[in-house]
Amino acid sequence: MTTQTVEDIRSDQDKSERVASASAPNWPQQIFQKLREAEVRQVVYVPDAGHARLIQLCHAAPEMKATVLTTEEEGIGILAGAWLGGERGILLMQSSGVGNCINTLSLAKMCHFPLVMIVTMRGQWGEINPWQVPMGQITADNLRLAGAVVYEVTEPESAATAVEAAMRIAFNGGYTAAVLLSQRMLGTKLFKD
Repeated sequence: MTTQTVEDIRSDQDKSERVASASAPNWPQQIFQKLREAEVRQVVYVPDAGHARLIQLCHAAPEMKATVLTTEEEGIGILAGAWLGGERGILLMQSSGVGNCINTLSLAKMCHFPLVMIVTMRGQWGEINPWQVPMGQITADNLRLAGAVVYEVTEPESAATAVEAAMRIAFNGGYTAAVLLSQRMLGTKLFKD
């Protein structure tokens, strides 16, 4: 086992993040543009590295209100209120947060208000955190059982069009729609000893 300092680990992580971001299309910017085109005004989220760039873009947009959540399910209530107030919104979270929302998803279903979720996946491709695997493996199934229309995205160039499709079906039909961004697309989080 090699001994690394915190600086060495951060340097390795920075290098791998630069390589991943250099080779991937700018899907956060493309998704952000689709949110603007759909006149999304409320963006609620639990902080997540996979959504970091999209969250930054939403915070910088004067027409959007980006709100950090304590837990994912409170975002559903906030978006219900936003819809009642005449505004469109979106919930950003990680797949582990979907489990927190299962009971609250009934609010959207029973009240027939549109709910759009963009979910960064964990517990899939190359996951090293065993706590992420159980929910990561059943996220899509749980969302479908709760009545959501689910779009699973594995290629970065498909992310923006999937979000556009989810917003279209949700905002025009009062459905719950979820876009699941594959861990393979986002890259694996690596932690070294």
